[in-house]
Amino acid sequence: MPKYAILVVDDEQAQREALAGFLKKQGYHIHVAASGKQALEIIRENAVDLVLTDLRMPDLDGAKVLQRTKEINPEIEVIVMTAFGSIEGATQAMKDGATDFVTKPIDLEQLELTIAKTLERKQLASENRRLRELVGERLQFGAIITTSSAMEQALSVASRAAGSKATILITGESGTGKELVAKAIHLASPRADEPFVAVNMAALPENLVESELFGHEKGAFTGADKARKGRFEMANGGTLFIDEVGDVPASTQVKLLRVLQGQEFERLGSSQPIKVDVRVIAATNRPLEEMIKTGQFREDLYYRLNVVKIHLPPLRERRADIPLLAQHFIRRFAKLNDKSISGISKEAMDLLIKYALPGNVRELENIVEQAVVLAREEMLTTFDLPTHLHGTASESAEASKSSGSFQQRVEAFEKDIIRQALREANGVQTKAAALLGMTERHLRYKLQKYGMK
Repeated sequence: MPKYAILVVDDEQAQREALAGFLKKQGYHIHVAASGKQALEIIRENAVDLVLTDLRMPDLDGAKVLQRTKEINPEIEVIVMTAFGSIEGATQAMKDGATDFVTKPIDLEQLELTIAKTLERKQLASENRRLRELVGERLQFGAIITTSSAMEQALSVASRAAGSKATILITGESGTGKELVAKAIHLASPRADEPFVAVNMAALPENLVESELFGHEKGAFTGADKARKGRFEMANGGTLFIDEVGDVPASTQVKLLRVLQGQEFERLGSSQPIKVDVRVIAATNRPLEEMIKTGQFREDLYYRLNVVKIHLPPLRERRADIPLLAQHFIRRFAKLNDKSISGISKEAMDLLIKYALPGNVRELENIVEQAVVLAREEMLTTFDLPTHLHGTASESAEASKSSGSFQQRVEAFEKDIIRQALREANGVQTKAAALLGMTERHLRYKLQKYGMK
């Protein structure tokens, strides 16, 4: 059974110390916080499995601690403590995501049972999630892995629209999986056996967009030494996915509108109309409504594209999906690179969940691939993740923003990686030294030098 980390949050020192001492004797790794603000700092900087928080505190109450904890890492369980006369607040906390509550004065035996039950359920949920991944029983549409209600709502719209002929507009930040959703729609449609053709407008020079979409005749322009089909002809009978549709030049927007209206166009250099039967799915990460106001995008084209709109939320708004996706990518890249990787440590997963992931699913995929390729052990650890992920800790932030000398910055960095190694090794100095590639004696010297416990 893994050694779980519990954070005890209570503004009453005697209660806080009594609970911490009791739980430490039960074999848990304990953090303590005298306020809600201090609790959130600890959660941001440490891998915490469960938060035991008082409901009523002066600076930041337990309800706010619960809310912000779930925003930082939805995998963290929260149990609230409340006075017998304040059960209503505890009930509301349960509705807001708390796992359970205990009443004061605390019955230590009951508390032990409640914590054990909560952590056992957490372990089972983790194992079940892994099992669902292995057997393919995922909450998904097509190949999209998710447990997010916002994402499931988007996939529900996609699923219902798949069987129609309607044009679909998919919006969302780069890396959220817009093309994956477009492929899923195609595969769930009556056109599944016909071509799925994708084209990215942002990747094309402006003078080649029209030729790429509609094709050209021989001699239509310098270098056109033979006739060529465009993407619309290639996709005839199937689906054309136009990615970054906001980058279609104004000169081509009229012709695109025409083919959407009448399924007819001419190749560049020809006046012969070509009829096609193509279902168009467009995607963009740009604000098309704002572009209409500035004259960059045609309003009539927007409404023709936006028959069914699907918005994909960024990964930072569905952090509960990160463990599912990370495990999926670990298995994929371990198999691809013929490596025996059994999983990822909870500390490393904690870093992934807390990281902002501005590149969304695509960035997570790249991070995991790099970690798998460079991993030295069978379990991915924090040391296999890129260094910029470790910047979630305040020590890293201080080191990077410090205006101190070079030596002060080096020392701040050294302290940060030593802390990470000790967390990964559960405080065992021999193991931490091995992770850092130094002798235990050298590590003890560093700990003494920096006054670290």
